[in-house]
Amino acid sequence: MKIGFDAKRIFHNTTGLGNYSRDLVRILDEYYPSNFYYLYNPKPKKVKRLKLKPSMKEVLPESWIWKKLSSLWRQKAVISQIKSDNIDVFHGLSGEIPRKLKQNGIKSVVTIHDLIFMRYPEWYSYFDRKIHFSKFKYAAENADCVIAISEQTKRDIITYLKIPESKIKVIYQGCHNAFKVERTNEEKDSLKKKLDLPEKFLLNVGTVEKRKNALTIIKSIRNLDIPLVIVGRKTKYYKEIEEYITENNLQDKVIFLEGLSMEELSTLYQLAEIFIYPSVFEGFGIPIIESLFSKTPVITTNDGVFPEAGGSHSRYVNPTDVTAMENEIKLLLSSNELRDEITEEGYKYAGKFRDEVIVQEINNVYRNLLED
Repeated sequence: MKIGFDAKRIFHNTTGLGNYSRDLVRILDEYYPSNFYYLYNPKPKKVKRLKLKPSMKEVLPESWIWKKLSSLWRQKAVISQIKSDNIDVFHGLSGEIPRKLKQNGIKSVVTIHDLIFMRYPEWYSYFDRKIHFSKFKYAAENADCVIAISEQTKRDIITYLKIPESKIKVIYQGCHNAFKVERTNEEKDSLKKKLDLPEKFLLNVGTVEKRKNALTIIKSIRNLDIPLVIVGRKTKYYKEIEEYITENNLQDKVIFLEGLSMEELSTLYQLAEIFIYPSVFEGFGIPIIESLFSKTPVITTNDGVFPEAGGSHSRYVNPTDVTAMENEIKLLLSSNELRDEITEEGYKYAGKFRDEVIVQEINNVYRNLLED
């Protein structure tokens, strides 16, 4: 098969959408190397986290005009190059597909990660909501198959985009292989020294934005004798956090980090006592899976997708309940036996997010479309 991908996120995104896109192409190449994978990139790459294999080809706009109008190329003009490459199936990896694939006889799949802009419109500008809705609605209606990354996202696609359930397939996403490698004591000690980390700490990973709700964790540790490490890009929400830290003299209890490699991040997970992820809403929540594979106990949000990602042995709280979160942290810190049980069962649960499970389901989608 020749499979084409909207590769914008692969080459220009370092967070969730980029990681999903790179990991999917990587495992497809690993398990189905006889296929050919065409990565349609609107402009020269900035993020170099995917090593291109012989079966992969990066495709850029051919003419100077489309190099200048790269966004328009991605939506429309790319179709001529997709046709020229004789693509069998085109996969939009982040809620979008080019126009007129179906009219040109090209089967298509679109992955939709979440519809947060519809659930929480107050977090987006009017203009952004209109653009997102237009692109997602077109993709969901015109693709031959819609992949939802969770049952939660599937329900939202049915509710907000009015797509029939029969057209939607839930296929979970996994995480980078780095999180499945047990780090040596030397690697752990080296990272602790490099980052000047405390002996014991709590961990939170994700963009430092209001939806991710890191401030609740900080409030919950105000009276606890353990620091918190937060890894992620800062947004304007960081100022609100910074003000709280200063007002409560918590400068020595909260450590912010950015720019870690995947290997460093995976080591950090394995060093942490507890991973805490009190996000208000996610389409899935890859950091939870990263923590399960890292054998680090998880405290996360008690509804939405989070129990789906964390399994029955992770710990769940109302994301705005500071007292409940503090109590969960104290409980886990006080019981090695409970932490061991949670990590062991969580690691078993993570088996449903392994590469071989996910890639077989994805490849079956492609095969079934061509057979139809």
